[in-house]
Parts: sequence; structure tokens; C-alpha cells
Amino acid sequence: MTDIAIRVENLSKLYRIGAKQEAYKTLRDTLAGAVSAPLRRLRSTFERSNVQTSERPDDFWALKDVSFEVKRGEVVGIIGRNGAGKSTLLKILSRITEPTSGFADIYGRVGSLLEVGTGFHPELTGRENIFLNGAILGMRRAEIARQFDAIVEFAEVERFVDTPVKHYSSGMYLRLAFAVAAHLEPEILLVDEVLAVGDAQFQKKCLGKMGEVAKQGRTVFFVSHNMAALGRLCTTAILLEKGTVNQLGNPLKLISAYLESSETIDAHREWHDINLAPGDEFIRIKSIKILDQEGNINGKIHQDESFNVSIVYEVIRTMTNANVGFELVLPNSEIVFMSFDADKPELSGKGRDIGIYSASCTIPANLLNEGSYFINLHAGIPFLKQCVLEQNVLKIEVKTAITGTGPIGRMGARRAGIIAPELNWSLDYIE
Repeated sequence: MTDIAIRVENLSKLYRIGAKQEAYKTLRDTLAGAVSAPLRRLRSTFERSNVQTSERPDDFWALKDVSFEVKRGEVVGIIGRNGAGKSTLLKILSRITEPTSGFADIYGRVGSLLEVGTGFHPELTGRENIFLNGAILGMRRAEIARQFDAIVEFAEVERFVDTPVKHYSSGMYLRLAFAVAAHLEPEILLVDEVLAVGDAQFQKKCLGKMGEVAKQGRTVFFVSHNMAALGRLCTTAILLEKGTVNQLGNPLKLISAYLESSETIDAHREWHDINLAPGDEFIRIKSIKILDQEGNINGKIHQDESFNVSIVYEVIRTMTNANVGFELVLPNSEIVFMSFDADKPELSGKGRDIGIYSASCTIPANLLNEGSYFINLHAGIPFLKQCVLEQNVLKIEVKTAITGTGPIGRMGARRAGIIAPELNWSLDYIE
């Protein structure tokens, strides 16, 4: 038996931008089309084999000459910006869409979770959908029944398992979809960024399950913008850039390279359309920015200068309790510290009425070491719901102190450690 789980060679996917929608056909057109179908199929095959030489100005290559191999039992993270081709790659591997050229050989049964409720029929109950998905995966009824209780328990839908899934909330849909994909024993599990829909507790549960699946010798393909999860889970990573494989190898090195090269990350992010802003039915983020001591937007801070993280958000639905804040992380996604507005005693446990709010946090001078940092944005209802989890929204560059004061300035070199605080010392002469 081969040790290879997935082999991809020269895989490409072409989309025609602005292609015209085909007009409705009459019965005569349909009959004529049936007669000419064999010739059309032959022409389509010929055009597909020659697509590289017949490109148009409005062509878009979602993937271009992608090649790699994945061994059994590997956990592979797919990294890349929006539009890099990550989801297109998973759709081809899941047989949802066909490649324009190249091929992907898959050795084993594939379970995929690419969108909320993938493969579910809304009119069927949760129970019926579990058995339907198992049958699609080629499992016998007895095999599905053996895993049924574990699926329902993991998804936490015991009370609603005989309710049509069209009545499920998005969270229930997601929990059941992931539980089915993970428990019905696929040899290869494909998971897209869909896990970001769930709350923090459920995400942690899913990541733990994926780690468990990998330990059983099955292969996991994981697409996510959660760099910390990718760094912990994955044994290897693929960095996609504009539809091509930029790098393949150690996850931590690729994550660092990806974050350092990200041109889109700066000291200010703003969302003008509230429907596209990070958040949910409770809260939406309007902007987040780094402000220097003079109040200017500035992502390049000297070590002996303080700076502010300012967050403007809109509460759409009254919250009885709320936390809005951020994590400061290193390029490898290691958390330096996290802070929330509820750290202020008078805000702890307080709710938010409908309206627009501005929250600001000051990071003191002589705390951070020289280097690059990123901001992860968080908002939610403590112990109940995570409303916002936006990774790497801002980038901060901390430079050597310009005044020659502070730990870095006095030593004349970068001090070892993640942070370089200037602490209070005392010195007494004893004898």
C-alpha cells in the first residue's frame, strides 16, 4: 500500500471573468443540443488541453501549476491571503469542481467540511443527514450506527436530532457538520476556514478532534487564518500565493514568512460596510488603529515610546456582558499578552447598550522588545459567545529607543526575551 495520501501534479483552475449566462432554451434547442453533444464534448476536451495557449484578458487563474505530495498521517496547513487559491484547492480535492489542467490522485475516503452544512439536506432531520452523509462516504449502515451516539454527543444536538436541519441555527449546523465529517472515519479530512463561525469553546473542541484524528494515522488538510492553531496542529504547511505554491515545509517558518511579507497589514484597518465588518448579530467592529504618543496613526514605534490601540465598534443588539480587546502576538503566533476593556474594574461584568463605542488601551514605554508584533482582535460575551476573532489585523514594528534610554538604549543591543521591561530596582550598600 502506498504511503502517499494525496498527489497533486501541475494542478490548474481557470475561471472566465464576466462570462455571459446561457439563455433559456426551447424544446427544439434542447433536442438539437442532444444530437450535437458528442461533438461538443470532443471540442471541449480539445479546448481544455489547449487552454494554456488560448488565454483571454479576462481569464483568472485561481490555481496555476500546483504540485505537492502529502503522506498518510500528515496534518497539512494551507496558508495564504484571501484569493490565493486555498478554497479552490480544497474544492478540487473534494471533487466539487474539476481542474482545468493537471490532476490530483487521492488514495482513501475523503470527508470534507468546506461550508456550513456541506452535504446536508435541509428537509431531512439531523439523524437522517448523519446516515445520508455516511452513505455518501461509502459506509455501511452498521458502521454509521456505531458512531452515531458519539456524533450527536460531540455536536451537542441530542434534543434536536430528529428535527429538520433547516430549523437549526448556524452554530448547530456547524457542530453537526463537523462531527459528521470527523467521526465517520474518513482517511482524509479536509477542513476549510468554516470553523471560524463557531465560538471559542467549539473551535478548541474541533482542533482537539483534528489532532486526535491525525494521531489515528489519518490525513488532515486544514485551511485557516488562525496561525496559532496551524502552528500547533500541523506537521507541514503549504504557502499559496496568487494560485501558486510559494513555499512548502516547516509550518512555523512558513507562518513567519507569510506574516512578515504581508503587505496588506498596517497600522490601521477600517470597515465602512457594517455587513462586511468583523462581528455578528451582537457587535460589529468599525475600526482599529495604532496611535503614537502624538495621536497619529503609526505602526513604527520606538521602544522608549508609549502607544495606544484604539478600537471603534457598534453594538447592534444589547449585550448583558461584554469584552472587547486584543492579543499581541509574535510572527510565529506566540502570544505576548492579551488585554480587554473589562480589565478596568468599573467595566468588568458590564453590558453594552445599542450604540457606537470607542475603546482605547495604552501600552507603556520600555515594555516591548525590539521586533515585529501583530494584533489579533477579539470581542464577545465572556464564557458564552465569541463574536469577533480577527487574526493579524495590525502590524507593529518596535525599534531601538531613539533617546539612548531604556533597557535597549543603555545596553546598545537587543535584549534577550520576548519583552524588555524597564523595572524598578533598588541598591543598598551593606558594608
